[in-house]
Amino acid sequence: MRITRILALTAGAAVAALALAGCNSGTPGSDSSESSGALWEVATDVSIPDSPTFERIQSAGKVVIGVKEDQPGLGYLDPVTGERSGFDIDIARWMAASLGYDEDQIEYKAVASANREQAIINGDVDYYVGTYSITDSRKQQVSFAGPYFVTGQGLLVAADNDSITGEDSLTADDTVCSATGSTSIQRIKDETPAQTKEYDTYSQCVEDLKSGQVDAVTTDEAILIGYAAQDPDNLKVVGDVFSEERYGIGLTLGDTALAQFFDDVLTDGGDTWQAIFEKNLGASGVTATQPDVDPVS
Repeated sequence: MRITRILALTAGAAVAALALAGCNSGTPGSDSSESSGALWEVATDVSIPDSPTFERIQSAGKVVIGVKEDQPGLGYLDPVTGERSGFDIDIARWMAASLGYDEDQIEYKAVASANREQAIINGDVDYYVGTYSITDSRKQQVSFAGPYFVTGQGLLVAADNDSITGEDSLTADDTVCSATGSTSIQRIKDETPAQTKEYDTYSQCVEDLKSGQVDAVTTDEAILIGYAAQDPDNLKVVGDVFSEERYGIGLTLGDTALAQFFDDVLTDGGDTWQAIFEKNLGASGVTATQPDVDPVS
């Protein structure tokens, strides 16, 4: 998938985003379950021979999905309403619906990045959807469906900042913020003359950006798009990505039957994918197209 930045939504995209927002904006605190029926249907009479994960789901009568809950626009749990929203959350719901399970038959489990493989291996979750990059090392422990999104390291700046247009435009007068010890902040240190600032969370960096204490925030562009979509009047994503991250659905190692099933759903559901993107991330002013899935091995 190639992500293209634009200064503003085209008229057609804006109309689509507003129409979707009328059902559900996808921003923190919104209730995606009410509008999900407009994007997908819950399947019936589903059969996936040779999938131990699907057999477990059928026995339990529910789907247990590992997710993130601190990433606006991607995977977010509103602490006040208890509602979940975001692109990853809707992808997870869409996959559950393809298996024949509606929202009231889903159990979400927040799993930290460092614990994802073990949660899948232990069977604590049936599958995981949460900015989970497909890598060769992870493929030794879990299987993947997808990718359902391709992104890379990007830059988030103030909406009125016209001097920072990408990695190559960073100068020694700029301060870039990211998570402590992240590969993103190390890349800025190694490849640009910019100063750096580090916090435990990206939200702290975003607050500093809004208050003018830093000039840019860097991490996976998909995460940055979520922040821009949450506050498009004050934030924007700029430049080309300068790495590649391929987000996949994490599954039990060797469950090729379920991986192929999810891949088929993604491949056949381009309109649904696009509607999910526009609903959750379209307001950021970034357009995207669905990536091709990798062959199941």
